[in-house]
Amino acid sequence: MDEYEWYDDEPYIAEEPYVIVQRQSAGIGPLFLGLALGAGVALLLAPQSGEETRRRFARSARRAQDAAQDIVEDLSGSVAEKLDRARDAIEEKLEATLDAVDDKKRRMTNAVGVGRAAAREARGELEARIAENKAAYRNI
Repeated sequence: MDEYEWYDDEPYIAEEPYVIVQRQSAGIGPLFLGLALGAGVALLLAPQSGEETRRRFARSARRAQDAAQDIVEDLSGSVAEKLDRARDAIEEKLEATLDAVDDKKRRMTNAVGVGRAAAREARGELEARIAENKAAYRNI
């Protein structure tokens, strides 16, 4: 393929169709916007008196407030739960790590003790051989 072959004037045509998916989370803003628009339309189209409309609107506002508080409580409860689970998992891993460190420390201490005992024994054997060789040398 030539270096400039891909510089042609024809548009690129894909051999197979493809789809581009774009995700977007709505959040809580559209909920409040919908509540406000619904309340405004209800006020404009209400067949009852102003006092009755105000009572109904206040009742609807209280329900919306209660619903929003329920959502906030659910979210805060689930966040608190996740934090508790994460903290517990971290504590378990930390405890396991500390146990492993203690085990390694105990093994190293035992190995050093065994090494010192072996060195003492080897030193004793070496001193005994030296003493025997000195005695044999003096007898010659």
